[in-house]
Amino acid sequence: MGVDGVFSALAAGLVIGLLGKLVVPGRQAIPLWLTVAVGIVAAFLGTAVARAFGVEETSGPDWIEMAVQVGIAALGVGLVAGFHGTKSRR
Repeated sequence: MGVDGVFSALAAGLVIGLLGKLVVPGRQAIPLWLTVAVGIVAAFLGTAVARAFGVEETSGPDWIEMAVQVGIAALGVGLVAGFHGTKSRR
């Protein structure tokens, strides 16, 4: 993976992580770097899940794949916010 691939993964992770954070109700007190990390993982997992359901190639934007990625990011942000919040309250 080249430098452009790393920047693409970071950009996609940022967008997907922030969209996932918007979907989760309430305030999530997690840092931006953690949101990006969740977004990057959700992008990879969402792509794998979408391909498992046969949504590999579409003639235009991959809306189904993006929806799966954002859904996984929302779950990830919710889980991480729950664990991160309990750790900082102790």
